[in-house]
Order: sequence, then structure tokens, then C-alpha cells
Amino acid sequence: MNGKVLILSAVFPPEPVVSAILSNDLAMALSDQYEVTVLSPTPSRPYGFNFRQVVKGQFAFDHISLPSYICPKSSVIGRFRESHSFGKATAQFIYNQQNEIDVIYANTWPLLAQYYAVKAAKKRNIPIIVHIQDIYPESLANKIPLFGSVVNYLLRPLDALILRNATKVIAISEKMKVFLAKTRNINPSHIEVVINWQDEQRFLQLQENSITSDKIAHFTFMYLGNIGPVAGCDLLIDAFGATKNENNRLIIAGSGSMKENLVKHVSNHNVKNIEFWLVPDGQVPVTQNKADILLLPIKKGAASTSIPSKLPAYMFSAKPIIATVDHDSDTANAIREAGCGWVVEPENPAALAALMQKVCEMSNEELDTIGLKGREFALKHYSKNINLGNLVSIIEQEMIK
Repeated sequence: MNGKVLILSAVFPPEPVVSAILSNDLAMALSDQYEVTVLSPTPSRPYGFNFRQVVKGQFAFDHISLPSYICPKSSVIGRFRESHSFGKATAQFIYNQQNEIDVIYANTWPLLAQYYAVKAAKKRNIPIIVHIQDIYPESLANKIPLFGSVVNYLLRPLDALILRNATKVIAISEKMKVFLAKTRNINPSHIEVVINWQDEQRFLQLQENSITSDKIAHFTFMYLGNIGPVAGCDLLIDAFGATKNENNRLIIAGSGSMKENLVKHVSNHNVKNIEFWLVPDGQVPVTQNKADILLLPIKKGAASTSIPSKLPAYMFSAKPIIATVDHDSDTANAIREAGCGWVVEPENPAALAALMQKVCEMSNEELDTIGLKGREFALKHYSKNINLGNLVSIIEQEMIK
């Protein structure tokens, strides 16, 4: 066995989030030929998920859960402390095991955990590949608009320093690559694009004749994913309530820091036919199969340079998608190119309500045709087979230099 790979992962199974699955898929693929070690914090994502009921899996590689500080609930100070703590812990591991590492792949917390990992790797002359899932500090600035310009001014130079000193940077969309190269003054050749994948086999294994759900009882709109501040699920509730259609239901499936607030929001506004579901680990395809329409709400500016991980999962479920996202975003462009749904201006409940009312009157055949276009598009662009192979190749290239 030649080559030793260290994977730094901010989340990892049993956490049922996409980044955890990506890191696990990568570790499994690399462990066929290389000696792989994964470092991650104690499982904590998403907020509210019950890890006591999850059986820890067996890995074909070494997995070490570092005793670092965790902050699953949304908190600026807490998240910075979490990033600092995990970053220091991973840096110390790199210093202690430097002779046992040929290449580092870092899918870790921004910005401090990235900084400490890159600093340690550079000091020990170890190539490090930094995978960017979300652009910081811009994502943080969007959450605190009153201080956004100050946050960008203070923290963007740190992000630029991290990315310039990484051996290679992975972006998850072409638009993210262009944005990073321009705003961080980085040569575009320093950045590779690997789109976050979904394991298409988990979705394709469902029987094709079960694509359309039973609309006799309820026409079902569904959001499935992390229920956080960027998602905008409160706007889904307001729009759904405005339709006043008793034959429809809205399912909000998942966990997250905003779930309790949403439950209160439904109660305070007395909105009927809204259900909150938990999603057991591995049950995303089965759960999404119960929807007629899948909803993808994102606050203004939050999806301008990336593709949310739930979009490929939605497409593989072969369900029509309504996305409330910026019209010039990669997400909007993908939905339009695929012809698999509709794009509505974000944070506009009235426009969303009107579209909800329109689509629930469509026939099963029309909805199936639209949904299947999404699956065809996803098989070409978002499959695990294609994108995991691309990421493995990038890591292998750095090991042989």
C-alpha cells in the first residue's frame, strides 16, 4: 500500500449531512489503494439530531474523533470557537504525525480550522487540498447585514491567505471558482471544480412506478434538509398558508437550529396541514418519494456562488422543484437548463403562493415528465461515479508530484 492520506472533515458519519457523506465516500474510495486516516469532531450536526439511536459504522480506514469544542446551534461566537478548537487539534496532529502524511484533504470549518491546517501543512511541507463548501466571510456577512461590510473587510484577507497557501483549492461550482479567483486574487488554475455528488443508486433503487405520490388525500409540498437560518423555511410556511387550500399539505423534514422557531411560527399563525418530520439516517430517497413537489428556499444572496447539496438529491428523486433563489445563481441556472421546475424570486411569499396554487392543479403525467428531466440532468452532472472520481484524481496528482 503506497501513500498516506489525512482527511480533515468538519462532519462525518454518523452525522447525516452531505459533507459527512462526501468525506466518507472519499475515504472509502482512497482506502482501496492508500492508507487513510480521518479526523473529525464529536458528531453534532444537524442540531437536534439524536445520535444516541445511531449505530456507529465500521470503516475500512482509521477514524479519530478529536476532543474539540462543538457548537451545533447557530452562534457566531460559538462557531468561531468551534473552528478554532478543531483547527488547533488537527494542526497538532499534523505536527505530531508529519512523517506519516503524504497529502492532506481538508473539508473543514472556515476560517480558523482551515487556517491552522494550511499553516501546519505548509510548515511541514505537506501538500494540502482545501475543499470550499461555502464562501466565507461572505456567508457570515449575509447573516448579519448591518455589519456585513465590516466582516468582509476584516476577514476576507484571512480567507485569501488560506486559499493562496493551499496546494490546491476545490470549489463546488464554476461560479464559485470565478468568484474566488477574482475576489481573492488567485490564479484560476489554482482552483478545481468538483460538484457535490449524491449516490444515485440510493434513488434509482426505488421502483420507477412509485415516482408519483398518492394525491387522493393531499397534494404534498416538501422541504427536506437542514432547518437553519439561511433556508428560509418561514417563507414557505407563509406562502403555503396564503394558498388556503385544504387539499394540500406542507412537510418540513429534517432537523436544525430554526426548527423550534418554525413550530412556534405555525402555531402562532394557525396554519393548517403543516407537518414536521424527522428523517432517519439513510431515508432521504424514501422520504422525498412521498412528495409531489420539492421546495428549495434560500435567502437572497446565499446561493449566488454555490449549488446547495439538496438540489442533486431533489433531482435524483425525479420530483419537480420549486426554488426560491437568486435568478442568476448556479441553482437557478441548473433548474432552468434541466427543465425540472420553477424559479421564484427569493423572499416573495405572494409569488410562491401563486405558483404553489398553479402546480397543484397539474396532472400526474405533467409532473412526472418535469421530475424525470431533473433525474436525467443529475445523472449527467451530479452522480457519485463522476464527481468522486474527479476528486480522487486531484488528490492522487498531488501525491505523485
